[in-house]
Amino acid sequence: MAAEDIAAALQRVEAVLRRRPEAGLHEDSQAVARWTGALGVIASHANGTEVATDMPGEFGGGGDRVTPGWLLRAGFASCVATRIAMGAAIERIELEQLEVRVDSHSDARGMLDVAEADGTSVIAGPLDMQLFVRISAPGVAPQRLRTLVEESHRCSPMSSAIQLAVPVTLRIEVGDS
Repeated sequence: MAAEDIAAALQRVEAVLRRRPEAGLHEDSQAVARWTGALGVIASHANGTEVATDMPGEFGGGGDRVTPGWLLRAGFASCVATRIAMGAAIERIELEQLEVRVDSHSDARGMLDVAEADGTSVIAGPLDMQLFVRISAPGVAPQRLRTLVEESHRCSPMSSAIQLAVPVTLRIEVGDS
């Protein structure tokens, strides 16, 4: 889809949401993860898309598939890149290059519930995340591109979820053995 078509679509959605804000509330599509044996998992979408994950060999996995943590970073990077492309279309900026990279640091002790020497728990998730954006657009001032990236980061659903630590409700269903 061309940038002008994307911009027109986004303007139509925005007009609807301004008239009827309640139309913005919706259920997101489910992500379903099914264990396939050992440490393998297949995550699937209702449209049939599937992504296989595993753990590295040192954790007992096969090491030949992406990890769930990588999927988090990939989703974050993809979401921010998509939102930047949306913002560029709205502002009629023709992008020449857009690349988003997410790095993080983690402490494996948290995943294995190994505490600090003083008994303090170690978190299982990333300790920090870094978002790197490389962007260019012919004839567009660098400050305008920086502003585009900053506003897009602020409006990215994944950025919001990660930065705000969205509450998670855990529900457990135990099947018959």
